[in-house]
Amino acid sequence: MTARTPGLREAPRIGFVAQIEHTGIRSEGGTVTSDGLEQGIELFLAAEDLGYDVGYVRTRHLQDTLSSPLLFLAALGRRTARIELGTAVIPLRFENAGRLAEDLATADLLTGGRLRPGVSSGHSAHEAMYTRAFGAVPERAEHVDRVLHDLVSLLDGEIVAGADRHVEELAAGSPLRLQPQVPGLRDRLAYGAADPRRAARAGALGLRLQLATMAPDDGSGRPFAELQLEALEAYRSASREAGHGEGHVMVSRQMIPVRSDAELERYLTLLPRERAPEARIVGEHRGREIGGHEAVFSEVVLDQPAAVARALWEDPVVRAADEIVLVLPLGASLREQQDLLRTFGALVVPPLQMVLSRGGGAAG
Repeated sequence: MTARTPGLREAPRIGFVAQIEHTGIRSEGGTVTSDGLEQGIELFLAAEDLGYDVGYVRTRHLQDTLSSPLLFLAALGRRTARIELGTAVIPLRFENAGRLAEDLATADLLTGGRLRPGVSSGHSAHEAMYTRAFGAVPERAEHVDRVLHDLVSLLDGEIVAGADRHVEELAAGSPLRLQPQVPGLRDRLAYGAADPRRAARAGALGLRLQLATMAPDDGSGRPFAELQLEALEAYRSASREAGHGEGHVMVSRQMIPVRSDAELERYLTLLPRERAPEARIVGEHRGREIGGHEAVFSEVVLDQPAAVARALWEDPVVRAADEIVLVLPLGASLREQQDLLRTFGALVVPPLQMVLSRGGGAAG
């Protein structure tokens, strides 16, 4: 769906993020219709046919949602040919840098270089739930920073040891790096940052940036878009200062095009209860994010396609992004998700790309 117009800004890439379940996606009637992983593959196949540039999957532990996204994406890579495959995001709280680097590189080979990995800090609330399965992390922030630093270094080809006489086909003392080493993978690694400080660190490291539908509440009372734009600008600035250019920013939004009152009523039932609206635009919501901290959540738009396109191009963060990602509603059936991708791609993306490629002004 990426379009290029001579003399104008390159149109943003278009993607989606989905929550894939292991055992099944519920149908409209509430019954589990078939294997969730296979339905996830069908969703990506449909998105590829529709021309989407990239699709992302969420990661969750101790839930029915994907816990090993790279295994799923590796299998998906054998069934798809063009669409890029990403994670939004792999939580580093649960990871070992060496094993993650090996898995990322192997998955990238199996997807033909189409992997778009995104990592971030991960869960911090209810830490005790994860201790038995994943071990204790006394200082979560320090652990995440260490894993991120080591992951980047290992993907960069850090020499981790010298071979001894037991390493086959190598002379003793030969430098050893994690294998496989995949050129270009490190340049596609993204970090999911919510605040300016973490976003700036991603820029300084030469990583891509993923911006989601939540920003930390700094107590200023500023709106969501202003808070998130500050993080985006901190990222761009740090990336330029470190010699990495403008970097690459992906921004996700839950702005859902509906074509009938029945669709509107259905998708309203899939919103979190505290956000249930009376109008078609759900305003910003302030609450607690998964780490237990105060946060501001972006508005949710459920409206006719033209209204959704306008809401997106009026969003200053979307206008500044390189990639726009539709967040599919949790609990939607496979058919509903496919229909949403079809409507969004056909009726929202063309006018949106036209306006953004002309510099982001309002459409007439």
